[in-house]
Amino acid sequence: MKTLVFATANRHKLIEVQSFLGEGFALHCLADLGITAEIPETAGTLEGNALQKARYVYEHCHQACFADDTGLEIDALDGQPGVYSARYAGPAKDSQANMRKVLEELKGCRERSARFRTVIAYIDHEGAEHLFEGRVEGAILEAPVGGQGFGYDPIFQPEGYTQSFAQLSLAEKNTISHRARAMRAFCTYLERL
Repeated sequence: MKTLVFATANRHKLIEVQSFLGEGFALHCLADLGITAEIPETAGTLEGNALQKARYVYEHCHQACFADDTGLEIDALDGQPGVYSARYAGPAKDSQANMRKVLEELKGCRERSARFRTVIAYIDHEGAEHLFEGRVEGAILEAPVGGQGFGYDPIFQPEGYTQSFAQLSLAEKNTISHRARAMRAFCTYLERL
């Protein structure tokens, strides 16, 4: 069994990612390694933040590890909120406030194309760095719809669907989501090792 460290403190995220990796991997989170400090995320890109987090963990544990970063990129807003998605309306990371800000900025705008992107940064046992990306194209709705999901899910309608992410079941969302696509690319790479 191979051991991997996931740069997260979120146990729910850990369980979700373990389901992608399967039984051939023992997955550990930051708490398992005694890392309680908040990992810096000060890069200007999703790739930069994911690498910054992975490097921080690798420097502390010298084990194969990975980190991810996700952002919503809206074309009419020049790719914003992007790397600032979680704190777009302020440092409180308030999802409702973030959605309100996006909808206000897009008021009267016909161009509503957007995408969610997840980037996974993996550092192997030798310290070599690898990046994996998952994206889902879609559009920003005029108002929030649906009660599932989290973050911007109620205002994001994935391409080819008539519902928002927040109207899809978790199982359905996970078959098309940006995080699922990034994880599949990552797992395909790990299977070849």
